[in-house]
Amino acid sequence: MVHQKKLVEEVSGWLRTFDDGSVDRTWTGPPEVTFMAEPVPPHEEFKEGVVVRDVTIDEKSGLRVRIYLPQHEPHYTDNHNKLPIIVHFHGGGFCISQADWYMYYYMYSRLARSASAIVVSVYLRLAPEHRLPAAIDDGFSALMWLRSLGQGHDSYEPWFNNYGDFNMVFLIGDSSGGNLVHHVAARAGHVDLSPVRLAGGIPVHPGFVRSVRSKSEMEQPESPFLTLDMVDRFLKLALPKGCTKDHPFTCPVGHAAPPLDGLNLPPFLLCVAETDLIRDTEMEYYEAMRKANKDVELLINPGVGHSFYLNKIAVDMDPHTAAQTTGLMEGIIEFIKRH
Repeated sequence: MVHQKKLVEEVSGWLRTFDDGSVDRTWTGPPEVTFMAEPVPPHEEFKEGVVVRDVTIDEKSGLRVRIYLPQHEPHYTDNHNKLPIIVHFHGGGFCISQADWYMYYYMYSRLARSASAIVVSVYLRLAPEHRLPAAIDDGFSALMWLRSLGQGHDSYEPWFNNYGDFNMVFLIGDSSGGNLVHHVAARAGHVDLSPVRLAGGIPVHPGFVRSVRSKSEMEQPESPFLTLDMVDRFLKLALPKGCTKDHPFTCPVGHAAPPLDGLNLPPFLLCVAETDLIRDTEMEYYEAMRKANKDVELLINPGVGHSFYLNKIAVDMDPHTAAQTTGLMEGIIEFIKRH
């Protein structure tokens, strides 16, 4: 008799897990948002000022990255005109989404163009098949790959080697990717990255939470991009088995986490959305970073919720969301230029 696989868990239209260990990530929610989770193929000809390529950076593990190179005035000889490098970690509660999804493509091709920077987005391994720290390992591997390109030993990637400034590397991440900014930067603080210099970290609406619900989790409205159910279920699938949300991966300021003042971190720009469900715990992180004498700035977008800038429909239809997305972009670019 053929075993009919049974549904074990379903998360908000995004993810279903089965008793045989298989996972289905087909979007089953409203069809009008499907396009945001559609993959965008790489293109070697300039579209809206950007070319895109996918590269495998580790043959053994198959780890891949997506690279965005903007059109710019090439000056190969002097380093002053080389482009900053922004390493991006996508969101999705560590369980869903891919670096080539349309919502990241449209946002990060725009950032590459506006900041005149090379963006490299990591295809992170996903939970529950690959629980944390798998995604942190992948983010750190991407940084080590940049270091090997900079050292020029055995790796060569023309876009970076010709146009990239290894002295100006930034980490940026949305939502759970914001957690990775903190953890990858903390890990990088223990190693010699040269010739790479980690110039800054930009956690955007990071998924910092704790076991006890915060006031904003109880009071703020839920959105398609974040519900309490998604937070709880995704993190249960992503954290090491048997761990609570007080684990350092999701609560870097908790009693289980290494003290912030002992971490060697670059300057940070923490981006927070005013009506984000998890705003309060993000602000707890900001206050703890300040108390630990870390160089941390805050950018708050009023009247918008979690990952608002990735919601292409809202950005196109709602002038406030569009204006806040532009404001967020400008704040990020200004931070990069200063560091």
